[in-house]
Amino acid sequence: MSPAIVLSTTENKADVQSESQYQKGVKQLCDKGIKTLPNKYVLPVSDRPDTRRSGESYTKERNLKLPVIDFAELQGPNSSQVLRSLANASERYGFFQLVNHGVSSEVIAGMNDVCKRFFELSLEERVRYMSPDVSAPVRYGTSYNQSKDRVFCWRDFLKLVCQPLTDVLPHWPSSPSDLRNMAVAYSKETRHLFLMLMEAILESLGLRDPATRMAEDQEDDSILKEFTDGSQIMIANFYPPCPEPDLTLGMPPHSDYGFLTLLLQDEVEGLQIQYEGEWVTVEPIPNAFVVNIGDHLEIFSNGRYKSVLHRVLVNREKPRVTVASLHSLPFNSMIQPSPKLIDSMNPRRYMDTDFATFLEFISTCEPKNKNFLESRKLT
Repeated sequence: MSPAIVLSTTENKADVQSESQYQKGVKQLCDKGIKTLPNKYVLPVSDRPDTRRSGESYTKERNLKLPVIDFAELQGPNSSQVLRSLANASERYGFFQLVNHGVSSEVIAGMNDVCKRFFELSLEERVRYMSPDVSAPVRYGTSYNQSKDRVFCWRDFLKLVCQPLTDVLPHWPSSPSDLRNMAVAYSKETRHLFLMLMEAILESLGLRDPATRMAEDQEDDSILKEFTDGSQIMIANFYPPCPEPDLTLGMPPHSDYGFLTLLLQDEVEGLQIQYEGEWVTVEPIPNAFVVNIGDHLEIFSNGRYKSVLHRVLVNREKPRVTVASLHSLPFNSMIQPSPKLIDSMNPRRYMDTDFATFLEFISTCEPKNKNFLESRKLT
């Protein structure tokens, strides 16, 4: 065998070994004490965070205080005003912060803490849950879509399918020992909150009459009954300190596929949304949920409410943990524009879709921006 062939073989083995270590996630790279960002995580210049300007004034200018919806007031005499604020936030921003939501601070703190402890487990513990199957009931992974991403993102995640709970619970991690109990409590409370939020969303769209809110025979209650048995996926995201945060992202620009996502942030900034053509940072509010409109709700509202591109920045000093709870109709349900939101002035804008279509799409295409939603548009 010639020296050139020997060298080529050695290089190929090194490439395979290098790729394998990236597949195990960014936490293990940090544990090794890396000082520079591996090339696998370096984005093209056009996709990197904008660092051309800096300074305190620029930071304040680029921070965004999202509309704040006081959920408790939805139940009171100011409910009509809150519904108008909810509609405005869903149309203009695609995001809002939710306070006084009823999810206990103990459940929030417990979920945040147990997720942090999961990512502190040994690599051997965590990789037990690695799977290429995007429909697996539990999945530990890295980047955004590690089987398709050409450049990896600075993120590890734990995904838990929550429905039906009795079937999936035995598959959830048994370490830390309290993870299952904490995650069950959190999933139940966020699920209940989602159902109440969807009632408000339907009212804000004019699809539900608050005067007959308690009527059991409302035609519009059929979709609420579907949501009761709907899908829920919880994703715990871990963004460790990054040696060169200007070269990469924690998550690329994307929209969420469901109806609503309830995001629990910690105190570290990182979430950015695209607003008026600019990337702006969302300021965290302690114990609040950042709620965003998903692709399914944009389809259901026939384009009135918008799913908005968002991404995640990383930083050099602090780790960041978030928990996203994504909610939609049951996996086998068909999502379509509400017939009551279609007329001659606002024709149907989207084709029907379901969760299986989404999974097929992401398994064959590199996720980018809102390309799945774009594939559903009729015009």
